[in-house]
Amino acid sequence: MKAVLDHIGIAVANVDEALAFYRGALGLEIEAPEEVASQRVRAHFIPVGQSSLELLEATASDSAIAKYIEKHGPGIHHITLRVEDIRAALAQLKAHGVRLVDQEPRPGAEGALVAFVHPSAAHGVLVELKQPVPSVVEGAPPFASRASAAQGPDLLPKRLPFGNLRLTSVNDGLFRLDGGAMFGVVPRPLWERKAPPDDRNRILLGMRPLVVEADWGRMIIDCGAGDKMDAKSADIYGLDRRRHLEHALADAGLSSESFDFALATHLHFDHFGGATRRDADGSLKPRFPKATYFIRRAEWHDATHPHERNRASYLQDDFVPLDQAGVIGFYDADQEIQPGVRVVRTGGHTGQHQIVYLESGGRTAVFTADLIPTTAHIQDPWIMGYDLFPMETLAFKKRFIREAIDREFIVFFEHDPFVAAGYIREQDGKRYVEQVL
Repeated sequence: MKAVLDHIGIAVANVDEALAFYRGALGLEIEAPEEVASQRVRAHFIPVGQSSLELLEATASDSAIAKYIEKHGPGIHHITLRVEDIRAALAQLKAHGVRLVDQEPRPGAEGALVAFVHPSAAHGVLVELKQPVPSVVEGAPPFASRASAAQGPDLLPKRLPFGNLRLTSVNDGLFRLDGGAMFGVVPRPLWERKAPPDDRNRILLGMRPLVVEADWGRMIIDCGAGDKMDAKSADIYGLDRRRHLEHALADAGLSSESFDFALATHLHFDHFGGATRRDADGSLKPRFPKATYFIRRAEWHDATHPHERNRASYLQDDFVPLDQAGVIGFYDADQEIQPGVRVVRTGGHTGQHQIVYLESGGRTAVFTADLIPTTAHIQDPWIMGYDLFPMETLAFKKRFIREAIDREFIVFFEHDPFVAAGYIREQDGKRYVEQVL
C-alpha cells in the first residue's frame, strides 16, 4: 500500500478565532468551507504545499467533532493518508489484524471515499484513509502525482464514437506556460497543488486538437503549435516535440493530406501554429493541403491587427499564408459549420474566442479551447491572466458550466496534459471531472 500525507484534521471550537490565526496571523489562504452532512461537520481546507490543514467545525451537538472537543478540547483530531485504492488498503490492514473504525469506505469531504483506522491500532493516532474520486477534484493528486502514476502523459489518440460523428482526440506535444499567468488572480498556494510548476514557474500543458469524422468528411479543430518556432521561443515555452501531431495522426491511421476542413477556435500560436508548415526552401504552405480553413472573420481582423497585449500570441506566419493560398472560408457569426458541428463565440480570452459544440444522437460534446483549458480551471473564477476580457470570460463560463453539469455535456480540455475529455460533476457543492478519455 502506497500512502502520502493528504492533510491533518484539526478540531476547532471557535472557527472564527481559528481563521484569525491561520488566515490573519499566518497569512494562509483558506478555501471555501464544505458541509459534510454525513459527519455533521463543516470543513475548511488550508493548502500548505502538497498537503493541507483541515479545520473541522461541528454543525451538530451530537457529531463526532463536537464530542471530541467536549472530551479533549480543540486540537489535532486525525491525520489523513491518501491512497490509490482504499478497498485494497482496508483489505491489507484487515489481513494484518488492524482494528478499523470503518470496515467499508464511506463518503467524505471533497467527494472522496474515506475510512478510519482505530487509534488503538495506530499508537493513539486516529488515521483516516482517503481515496479521491478517480478524476480531478479539489484536493486530488496534482498533475505531478498523476504523471508519476501513469509514467507521464498519455499522448496516444483517444477515440469516442458519438452518434453519427466519430471523435478522436490527438496531440501536438507538450509545452509550458507561466503558472501565475495560467491561473490569474488565484494564489499560487491553491493552483500549485493541481499543477506544480518547474523551477521557472511554468506548468506542464498539452495541445489536444480534435478530429471529427462524419459522412460530410474529416475536420480537425485547432492544430497545435507546429514546428516553425525558433529555438529561443521553444526554450521559453518549454516546447516538447518528441511526440507531435504527425505522430498522433499516423497512430490514428490519418495524415495531413486526409483532411477536408480545419476549424480555428482562435488564432493563437498554441492553437493554430500548426495550420502552416515551412518547406525546405523556407516558403510557408498550408499544413493540410486539401482542407478549407474555417476562420471567424472578426478573429482574423484582430489577429492581423495585433496590439501590445496580444502580439506575442498572434504570429503572422501561422495564418497569413492561408489567405495567400486562398484556402480560408471566412464566416461572421455563430453557426453550424458542418452538420453536428456548431461554433459559439465566448469572447473573454480574445475578443472573438469561440467554443465548438458537437451534437449527434441526442448527445452533446463541447471543445472548450481556452474557456476551460484544463481540468484545474473548472471553478468559475479560475481564469487565465492571458484573457483580454476576463469579466466576459467569467459571465460566459458561469452559464456554460452550469449547463454542462445539468445536461451532462462531454467537455474536451485542449490543454490538460492528462485528461482529454470528461463530464463536469458536482457533489456537495464541489466540482470535479469524471474522466472519459
